[in-house]
Order: sequence, then structure tokens, then C-alpha cells
Amino acid sequence: MGNMEEITNVMEFEKLAKEKLPKMVYDYNASGAEDQWTLAENRNAFSRILFRPRILVDVSEIDVSATVLGFKISMPIMIAPTAMQKMVHPDGEIATARAASAAGTIMTLSSWGTCSVEEVSSTGPGIRFFQLYVYKDRNVVIQLVRRAERAGFKAIALTVDTPKLGRRESDIKNRFALPPHLSLKNFEGLDLGKIDRTSDSGLASYVAGQVDRSLCWKDVKWLQTITSLPILVKGVLTAEDARMAVQSGVAGIIVSNHGARQLDYVPATIMALEEVVKAVEGRLPVFLDGGVRRGTDVFKALALGASGVFVGRPTVFSLAVGGEEGVRKMLQMLGDEFELTMALSGCRSLDEITRNHIKTDWDYPLVHAKL
Repeated sequence: MGNMEEITNVMEFEKLAKEKLPKMVYDYNASGAEDQWTLAENRNAFSRILFRPRILVDVSEIDVSATVLGFKISMPIMIAPTAMQKMVHPDGEIATARAASAAGTIMTLSSWGTCSVEEVSSTGPGIRFFQLYVYKDRNVVIQLVRRAERAGFKAIALTVDTPKLGRRESDIKNRFALPPHLSLKNFEGLDLGKIDRTSDSGLASYVAGQVDRSLCWKDVKWLQTITSLPILVKGVLTAEDARMAVQSGVAGIIVSNHGARQLDYVPATIMALEEVVKAVEGRLPVFLDGGVRRGTDVFKALALGASGVFVGRPTVFSLAVGGEEGVRKMLQMLGDEFELTMALSGCRSLDEITRNHIKTDWDYPLVHAKL
């Protein structure tokens, strides 16, 4: 933790985490699927969006607060679900929950957390969402949802892009398994809490055995019959699926490619965002995760129509480096950079951030043509 004071941007957490974590754990969190093209593109695509700042605007007062599903939060930067956080720090999801609460923002707890919904709830007040995979045994799903409701969670983030696990070659090489002293705490007592070592990726084997590959839109309707919590569909990348989400009556969409860990060569989420936003025509809030490392990235996402962003890997790596304090610092840095970007772009509140504040390389395709 001695290096914490010297960290000046979110990317530096990953460098320090790589030095600190066992190779299997770092690789699990850092890697993407197959060629990892989408992993790089999630970051690179942001660099192809430029600003059109407005000048001589009174920005002496700036309000970065946001409202998500009716909940007022300090900024449009929230924590994405990331699994098995005790692999990177002994306090795991409990530290992340405390940091999010202190920052006044939303934490999404992974189904595959190494802390349970009850343990996270016991950290005190906070706005928390629960990420859900649909298991073959629907009674398991019902139990999970009921427990999340009792623990005060405010929404379900239904992950819909994982009928099978993407081919993550580092996990195969490392024969990834959950360390024996840890378990998936939400599944203790259900004989589903362990991810064992296999000749392949233990996580891939676990998903193949447990997650329901038949999941489809009618199951979203089924989920609505077992909970009154708002449901966000996480994993939408196309206009067609965005329109299906609207028809299914969900509360919102998260444009996500699962951190580039599922199907390689899908677009960066920031590239897919505008197509989804246009398709929903304002009927649902649209959020983004994937590749966000700067406050400028947050601004670009909002300019393209997002209502907020979720950050995954920055959470894991800042947790690895500094525990709760690390996650707090990561959120603070992103929030400060975002406010600075607003000031320098001439925006005083989120509703002043418009498409006119940016230009993209896909707005001007001839710029790159050989004439």
C-alpha cells in the first residue's frame, strides 16, 4: 500500500496489481477471450472519439450527480460485478461495498462473489444491485433472488451473454481454479460453491455444468414473475436486442461485452452504445461497461447517450493494491477527472452533455480514406 500515494491515474493500479498478485489470479482478471482483440478495442475505441469543447461558459459550479432507476448517486460512475474478489484481497466484496457506499455510488455484487449478499448487506447502508446468472436448477435462482431482496438489494443485473464461457486461453494454460480456502459464498449449502481444478479452465467446466444454456427472452418474463425488483439486461450489443429488451419490459440495458471475455471480435462497447441508445428511443436508460479508465471516457459515454457507466477491472486492481482505500481512490480519481472534463467542455450538469460535445472517426469516414 506504500505506493498508493504515488498513483495518479487508474491504469497504474493494474501495473501494481500485476506485481502483487499470483499469476493465475492476475491473468484471470486481466485477460480476454481468444486473440484479445476486443479487449484492446474496448480501450482503443475511446481514443477515436474527440471533444468539441464549448468555451466561455460559467462552470464555477458543476453538478456531477446522477439518478439511476430513481436512486440519486454522487456521479454516473458505478461498480460492475466482478467475481471472486477475495482472490485479490482478503476483504473482497466487503471492502468494495464499503468503498462504493463511501463514494455515494452503486455497487453490483457478482453471483460468484466470495462474500454473500448477507455479508455485503451487513456492511451498512448503500445502493446495491445483484448480478444474476440463470442456473439450470431454477430453485437456485429463486433462492438467490429472494436472498438479494431480503438483503436490501435494489435491482437485478441479469447477465445474458454467457450460455457458455468464452475461451480464455490464460485460464486454460493456468488451469484456473478457485483457491481451496475460498468459495462462492452465495452457493454454500447448495453444493455449488467450489470451482475445482481440471485439465482445462475450472470456471469453464463450472459454467458448462451449472448455467442454463437454454436461457431466452421468455425467461426474462419468468424472472419478472418471481421478483418485483427492476431488472437490467447486461450484455446487449445490437439494436435488435435492444428493441427486444424494451418489449420484454425490463428496467434498463447495460451495453456490455463481458469485459471482452466472451465472444472475441465483437465491437467495443463504446462503439455499440449509440446503436443501442437510438433503438430504445428514450424508453429505457442505457448504461455501459467495458474499457472505462478515465473521466474523459465517462464523458464520451454520456455524450453518446449512456445514463452512466460501470467499471470492472479498475475495481479489482485498485482493491488488490489498496483494499477499501484503493477502491475509494479509484472512484475519486475517475470522479475528479470526469468533473474536470465537464468543466473544460463547458458542461455544468449531466443533461448539458450532448452529442455535439464530441466527434468520432465514424462521423467522418472520409478522413481516413486514401483520396
